[in-house]
Amino acid sequence: MVRAEQVWKWFGGVDVLQGVDLTVHPRQTLVLLGPSGSGKSTLLRCVNALERVDAGVLEVDGELVGLREDGGRLHEMTAAQLCWQRLRIGMVFQRFNLFPHMTAIENVMLGPRRVLGVHREQAETEAERLLTRVGLRDKLDSYPAQLSGGQQQRVAIARALAMKPHLMLFDEPTSALDPELVGEVLDVMKDLARRGMTMIVATHEIGFAKEVADTVAMLDGGVIIESGPPADCLVNPKEERTKAFLSKVLA
Repeated sequence: MVRAEQVWKWFGGVDVLQGVDLTVHPRQTLVLLGPSGSGKSTLLRCVNALERVDAGVLEVDGELVGLREDGGRLHEMTAAQLCWQRLRIGMVFQRFNLFPHMTAIENVMLGPRRVLGVHREQAETEAERLLTRVGLRDKLDSYPAQLSGGQQQRVAIARALAMKPHLMLFDEPTSALDPELVGEVLDVMKDLARRGMTMIVATHEIGFAKEVADTVAMLDGGVIIESGPPADCLVNPKEERTKAFLSKVLA
């Protein structure tokens, strides 16, 4: 589903990603760990074509991200082409980014109606189903300001799922939540994993990584310094940097 080969990304003179290699197969969950500034968010943004890769190969679902082939040569996609490529990728950010003047169900309906041309009745039925799935059946007509942070994040997940993505990206989705609200969001993500959604998750939730991840990748300074099954990387890490990071997160 996702293949990165020697992916580099720099901003000015700073190399944020330095030759990243990774593979995510369909129905797998990859968890990205690492301190702030390690490159996790940048990597997710590259996968979703929100940032352009400066060197290397990045593919999603067998297609190059942000590039198209024409006459045997590669060209950057237009803004419209990028939008269509992103349709297969759902992304949930740290902040919920809901439209404050729309109810929960209206937020979820908006993408299918405006982008996919789905009829209102069908979009409303699907939005209600998705909000029920994330435990918000009783909040359909609530505005974001009337919802807790955990509830808003679950609306954001339902909104991403409404576009029927092949791949879901989560950029530290619980970092902005009060501790008592984290579990309700993680439960939704665990359910997605059980149902076979392909996911890449940047998080500091080590318990979630142990339970759900097929592969864990530890980033530091834009480099994957260690990767493998959770039982190896989280229980018996080989790299001292990984051990130091885990000791601080678990303290």
